[in-house]
Amino acid sequence: MTKSQMENMSSARVRLTADEARELSRQSLAGLGYTPVESQVLAEHMLDAAFCGYEYSGLPKILNVAEQLERRPAPTPMRVIHETPVSARLHGGGQNGMLTLHRASEIAIEKAVAGGFAVVGVNHTWMSGRGSYYVEMLANAGLIGIHTVSSRPQVAPPGGARAAIGTNPISFGFPTEGAPFVIDLGTSALMFTDLALRARRGETLPEGVAIDANGEPTQDPILASMGAVLPFGGHKGFALGLAMQALGILAGSGDDNEERAGYLIIAIRPDLMVPLNEYRRTLSETLARIKATPLQPGVESIRLPSERSQQERERNQRTGIVIDRQVQVALQRLARGNNEHARSLI
Repeated sequence: MTKSQMENMSSARVRLTADEARELSRQSLAGLGYTPVESQVLAEHMLDAAFCGYEYSGLPKILNVAEQLERRPAPTPMRVIHETPVSARLHGGGQNGMLTLHRASEIAIEKAVAGGFAVVGVNHTWMSGRGSYYVEMLANAGLIGIHTVSSRPQVAPPGGARAAIGTNPISFGFPTEGAPFVIDLGTSALMFTDLALRARRGETLPEGVAIDANGEPTQDPILASMGAVLPFGGHKGFALGLAMQALGILAGSGDDNEERAGYLIIAIRPDLMVPLNEYRRTLSETLARIKATPLQPGVESIRLPSERSQQERERNQRTGIVIDRQVQVALQRLARGNNEHARSLI
């Protein structure tokens, strides 16, 4: 690599400390009109994604929020549609999903702590962020958490020429004697937030993950955004995505004509079956036994789901994060209330 190339790479990326990233996030969200409390909730969600190594779900996502706000009508307050001691259905009022699902998780925790079990659904909301964030909230409260999403059509079924179901991720969070054990996966070969970041950077997609509006394979993220992505694992991923679609109906996806989205939070108190401390201990021992599996030649260790992201979170909270300089510039413009110029970089 030449000195000029190194300088260009350096100038294209910038490192922010955790405090700098937090302040930039809050100020840019405030510039979009969010209250201090809302800005805090949104910023912490996207910062956690950045700390965990998911750059596309980190600070660049604020630009996606800005773009969506311009396309959508003004939101209304969340409201309860139906409620029992162990359940609630919420109308999101067109609010951002990282706000509505945060509140849904709080309600699920309150109900499950009191009644042993809770299920909370939300519709009429958008862009809920990383599901692992919510189930980790539940696991930190000593609960088993499950989060399912039925989102707007962005994924074509195997053999299909257009989108028919959502990317439909599913997340699990389990309390252990240490950090929560978290599993979080989408049922599509590529998440649309990742697609948006690749489009912004002008990057090509891997082969076999997307089709264009004519149903033809494409590696162009812009053409893919006008077409569809494909399920991961073919028919198996498609089947799992369909299960998320069915669960979304519980959350009200059938009543959401615009997004056809339904978000479900399920919380289970382990002591319905076994004492919490026993559950924590047994799961921790199980995971340790799995980690101790004899290794194949050339393999350094058995890596559990979310293990890498939790390690990156610890390191990045100390050392900071790296983002594209153009993203930093766009966020600074948002912080000054200059959304029009920021959109030129979206």
